[in-house]
Amino acid sequence: MAHAPRIDGTEVADTDIAGGVPEVPRHVAIIMDGNGRWAAARGLPRVEGHRRGVEALRKTVRAAGDMGIACLTLFSFSSENWQRPPSEVRDLMGLLRRFIRNDLAELHSSNVRVRVIGERADLDPSIRRLLEEAEDLTVNNDGLILVVAFNYGARDEIARAVRRIAEDVANGRLKPEAVTAELIGSRLDAPDLSDPDLIIRTSGEQRLSNFLLWQAAYSELVFTPVYWPDFDRAALEGAIEEYSRRERRFGGLAVKTAATSAAKTGS
Repeated sequence: MAHAPRIDGTEVADTDIAGGVPEVPRHVAIIMDGNGRWAAARGLPRVEGHRRGVEALRKTVRAAGDMGIACLTLFSFSSENWQRPPSEVRDLMGLLRRFIRNDLAELHSSNVRVRVIGERADLDPSIRRLLEEAEDLTVNNDGLILVVAFNYGARDEIARAVRRIAEDVANGRLKPEAVTAELIGSRLDAPDLSDPDLIIRTSGEQRLSNFLLWQAAYSELVFTPVYWPDFDRAALEGAIEEYSRRERRFGGLAVKTAATSAAKTGS
């Protein structure tokens, strides 16, 4: 019988999932890349690429919900993106504010639950309040889980988790021998969510760029040349079709993706 690992290291059999084997991966993560190059190719300012990227985000969230994907994680703003020109950062923050103000009601009415991962301590209070508002309003929704990686870097996420564990060891609340991979995983930003079955990166780049490094240990990776503003349902279906042709091993025997994508996504 095929099994897939949860983030806590336990396994769930494909027969444990109500309704049988799903047609699509339960957890898809996307590195939304190529807004600037899309704009440059058309002689447009970079901000126009970002605006069109927000439209692609809307289409992708709707498509994911329609296709039965349980969890969609989007790399919206990395901790390294603050190094971009101040004017571009301001444009991106403005787009974030408009997206939450304009789209949150629709997400809520569509039963989408919004969750945010990443460091919040040093964020502008107005941005932090917007993110918290999105989470608080949708906390009881039980449809698609939309995870927004904002001010996020995987190395920072792991460092924060390890720092909390080190504090517990130093204060005598935890013995060093109790520090395991499962324990580290339990201290990450969203430990109740299953690891991504599929990670997609747009724009032709073939790297993770500090995104979900811990969780991506056994994820299938699909790189598409499509710039993010042109990403749509057809592109998502194409990536999932590629995923469906893969065999996932998790360090053991080969398992068909249709079965191994059945790891439970938590809420």
